[in-house]
Amino acid sequence: MIAVPHEKALVKKDKLRVVVGTNKWKINNSLDEEYEPRPAHIIVTNAYALVGTEVPYCVLRKNCEHFATEQRYGKAESRQVRKAKETAKVVAPGALLAMGVMGLFLALARLLRALFGRRKENKNEL
Repeated sequence: MIAVPHEKALVKKDKLRVVVGTNKWKINNSLDEEYEPRPAHIIVTNAYALVGTEVPYCVLRKNCEHFATEQRYGKAESRQVRKAKETAKVVAPGALLAMGVMGLFLALARLLRALFGRRKENKNEL
């Protein structure tokens, strides 16, 4: 699938060597333990039927991994998106805490500058 503007993707058929070039690749059927793979002839028939069509595309909800797992298992899922969401759940609270601490530090710095800055000005006035 190649992303095109307006949240659409064009389903294409290419030889693997054309797509990957000299890059390394591997078959990833990691969800086989979780879901029952559909028969190969059904996967191929469904995939061929989509060649040349535009399908919805969204990095988080309908990306190429969703497309591949939907063809193999009949269920669109992305392990990459799932992992990113899980990471965000762990990282986000820490990031919010860090921003809160920074906010308090900046507020304290402004307060100290206001207090000591005025004293300096007052000394200059004497």
